Amino acid sequence: MKAMSINNSGAVTLKSHLFCTDNSGAKEVYIISVFNNKTRKRGIPKAGIGSLVNVVIKKGKPEMRGKIERAVVVRTRQEYRRANGMRVRFEDNAVVLVDKEGLPKASEIKGCVAKEVGERFPKIAGKAASVV
Repeated sequence: MKAMSINNSGAVTLKSHLFCTDNSGAKEVYIISVFNNKTRKRGIPKAGIGSLVNVVIKKGKPEMRGKIERAVVVRTRQEYRRANGMRVRFEDNAVVLVDKEGLPKASEIKGCVAKEVGERFPKIAGKAASVV
């Protein structure tokens, strides 16, 4: 994965409930683990914009409920600061389901996606309605 252009603050933690903003069939998910996260002993892993996480699908199509999938965090309510000094905050916490290569599983992504996600996962930014 490519490095992030922002100092990625831990906006969501384990067991955080997030909305799935694509048309894959999942509606609500919660985080069970964060990939490439280095914490102190017994520290709680945190994820921010552009982080790859493992999620369990809580609400959605019956055949998808209870499955463990990979996802990328595309929006967070916790504001973060870009290099030019601008601060960015979204209305909700949202993810997009991806496969092992980081390609989105859905054909459409609803809502906006952070610019930093497009740097790390260009296919997600290509399918998004808008990039902020």
